Amino acid sequence: MKSALAQVRTYERSVRLLMVNQFTINLGFYMLMPYLAAHLSGTLGLAGWVVGLVLGVRNFSQQGMFLVGGTLADRFGYKPLIVAGCVLRTAGFATLGLVDSLVALIAASAATGLAGALFNPAVRAYLAADAGERRVEAFALFNVFYQAGILLGPLVGMVLTGVDFRITCLVAAGIFALLSVVQIRALPTRRADHPKDEEEQDREGVLTQWRGIIANRPFLLFSGAMIGCYVLSFQVYLALPLEVRRVGGDGQFGTAAVAMLFAVSGLSTIVGQTRVTAWCKARYQAGQALARGLAAMGLAFVPLLTAAALPVPESGAGLWLLAAVPPALAALLLAVGTMIAYPFEMDTIVRLSGDRLVATHYGLYNTICGIGITLGNLLTGAALDAAREAGMPALPWISLCVLGFGCAAALYGLHRTGRLATPAADPRPVAA
Repeated sequence: MKSALAQVRTYERSVRLLMVNQFTINLGFYMLMPYLAAHLSGTLGLAGWVVGLVLGVRNFSQQGMFLVGGTLADRFGYKPLIVAGCVLRTAGFATLGLVDSLVALIAASAATGLAGALFNPAVRAYLAADAGERRVEAFALFNVFYQAGILLGPLVGMVLTGVDFRITCLVAAGIFALLSVVQIRALPTRRADHPKDEEEQDREGVLTQWRGIIANRPFLLFSGAMIGCYVLSFQVYLALPLEVRRVGGDGQFGTAAVAMLFAVSGLSTIVGQTRVTAWCKARYQAGQALARGLAAMGLAFVPLLTAAALPVPESGAGLWLLAAVPPALAALLLAVGTMIAYPFEMDTIVRLSGDRLVATHYGLYNTICGIGITLGNLLTGAALDAAREAGMPALPWISLCVLGFGCAAALYGLHRTGRLATPAADPRPVAA
């Protein structure tokens, strides 16, 4: 961690601030969101379908508006969208803690999702622009701060929610309010480096720009191949906890083992991300690193596949080991695969954009992957149900292994055919 902090100090102020901002954003978000469902169903007594509706509105408003948020960032500059997103999330989080009517809760949930759609593409495009030739290393450090916020947020939220969930909401809102002020005062205004490109983008209509991006076939192929990365990494929150509880039960042991999954994932990234990135950059091209990262994520489910062939002990240390160790190994390998892929993934998006409309490309990429996560989780859930009903516990792990290796092969194919290289010319639509 000390070496990572030393690296951070070598970047200019804007890059350092964006990394601290991302840590703070995740700290505020994850201190609240893991406990929102319990507040809605328990404290407010809402029905399960209503809880699902409120949470679903947040996810839909974020995933569905990423493209719009990226487009606005390219048109009006990165800083205004980052600040607007933080201000909107301040209002949304405060409202979640202060209201109990369904309409207000849905509005607040939509606001928190829209906030993410506004600042996420802008932050990544800003970071890519100011990091310059050191983009890969900058995104590796960015992921360290990102994971640190995810790791610390739920712990802070657990303490605050133990007192009152409203306090959690107000503290999270206060964090985003402070973050808004800091960015207004300290974050430099940032737009494209090329004034001619700015003028051309201002003259172009939004639909024309979107058509140009959709015509960028290598970018779309890359986005589709990377869906598997997000589906697989999300299993730390879906399939792995369910497997822990299936084998180990829902008691204190199950809760502790699930917490260990998150700790393994977050701590391994904080400790190892910069070293893994430096090692990979010295040996592989971006496409090779991406393929190896996805292959590692496919391998992550081999320990669970092996454990599925073993008899489950009725009790004792054997049961605990079988419930905890294979999922923990899977979480570790998923983290390693993400560490390998993530910095090169972010860099590849910039290169495939031709360094033009970068935030819009990030926005569309996030939307595509968000849709993929939703469909992937539905299919994973169906595989888990089918495995339980048919008495075939290996079925979901085989499916996830195949997904990882298939996406790795697709990425390697894109690399070998030169589709992940920087385009010779910008993918701009030709005027009629």
